[in-house]
Amino acid sequence: MKQSEFSIRNTLAIAVALAGVPVVAAAHDADHRDFGAWVEQQLTDRAEQLFGIAQPVAEASTRSVNADAAAANPLVMLTAARGLRARVVSAETNLGANIDMMALWPDDKHPTHIIACNEQGATDPGVQRIELATGTVETILTGTTSCDPAHVTPWGTVVIAEENGSAGRMFEILDPLHTTGVTINNADNTTTDPTHVVYRAAVGKLSFEGVAIYPNGVVYYGDENRPGKGTAGGAYFKFVPNQLWNDGAPITDLADSPLASGQVYGLRLGSRSGGTDYGQGTNTGMGSWVMVVNSNGADLRAAAAGLKLTGYYRPEDAAIDLKALGDGEVRFCANNTGNESSDKSWGETICVTDGSVRDAALNLATPEVQTLVTGSRTMSMMDNIAYQPGTGNWVIHEDRDAVEMTGDGYPHNNSIWMCLDDGSDANTLSDGCVRIVTLNDLNAESTGGLFDGYGKRYYFSVQHNVTGHGTIIELSGWR
Repeated sequence: MKQSEFSIRNTLAIAVALAGVPVVAAAHDADHRDFGAWVEQQLTDRAEQLFGIAQPVAEASTRSVNADAAAANPLVMLTAARGLRARVVSAETNLGANIDMMALWPDDKHPTHIIACNEQGATDPGVQRIELATGTVETILTGTTSCDPAHVTPWGTVVIAEENGSAGRMFEILDPLHTTGVTINNADNTTTDPTHVVYRAAVGKLSFEGVAIYPNGVVYYGDENRPGKGTAGGAYFKFVPNQLWNDGAPITDLADSPLASGQVYGLRLGSRSGGTDYGQGTNTGMGSWVMVVNSNGADLRAAAAGLKLTGYYRPEDAAIDLKALGDGEVRFCANNTGNESSDKSWGETICVTDGSVRDAALNLATPEVQTLVTGSRTMSMMDNIAYQPGTGNWVIHEDRDAVEMTGDGYPHNNSIWMCLDDGSDANTLSDGCVRIVTLNDLNAESTGGLFDGYGKRYYFSVQHNVTGHGTIIELSGWR
């Protein structure tokens, strides 16, 4: 796992701690074998200390269970790391077949429900609520196309959005437990219950997936777009509300939401020569936020091309670094899938910093992007990402094309990985990743992953699985 190896200093320190041998002897011994494989073995040997699990999953599964077996016991669709426990939250037949990203309601420390997007068409359930205690499913609204991100806001609403090209929209929901059967009118973006569900034109239109909402109402998000015929791929954006949120009581009127009005900025890296060193080849480092003029309701994909914003290969999910947030700083990490089967472009996880939360809102900070994980044949096409409170570890889901590939052990299933953050070593990369789940359904992917506020329970969806309906799993048991 070259992209996530410990620094030599750290690996030698592990050698001393574990083997009790002199540093020189450890280094000499490593010269006679695959040093990278030895580093990977240390991650497995120290899995309880580093990841809170007894033993990682060694290999991706090549199994594909049948529909009858999965319907009888949905847990057969996955194999989890030793020490982790899995339970089925819901596998009701009316649960959307493509449940994607989810949010815990009313908050992540005392949740009673999951609010989930269903990534299907406008006539299918778009947003559903699932009761954690019973698994009961109810539909909040229909009319979305490929509903993907879902998040609870600091002001007590739910934000959902569509992964629908340059037509993707964001909507905001008030009181999601008592809002049922709402329909979106796609001709004019109105809804049958405007008191509880409204379209948020202020953030613009794009193919939404990764959305990071900060306590003051500043929102970061990416366009799930790929390069094509010289275009730069998907850009990242920042929305700054006209009225920042002041950490008050939850709103009771959607007109009071920070998302009602504001300004959108696009990320353009390259600060050399007065900020003109941007374009192909500049995908990491420092840059600036470029104002999108007339951003309300704007096609942000078109704006990205005109403003020469930095592009990435299909930006996917994003998650806030809660430790940095606790220090008053902006840092979020996000996945760009790449394209495995055609190009062996394995994807990556990047992290974006934007100064302090205050300066980010005033657009006074200098944004910076650095790579956390680079994909490989073993770990590729990273999709969803979640931050584990307490440990600072990251959980990364694959959405790989391996089922389409042949040879070298293919086809095999998607996996879920847990990665250390970057430590005090010289590079900016993760200090190591291990597999914590592999699926046993070649047609499925895991998605929507999120932790509770204590980092003890992890929820994810087994999307488009063999049963034909949704399945939501809870993992627990981290030590």
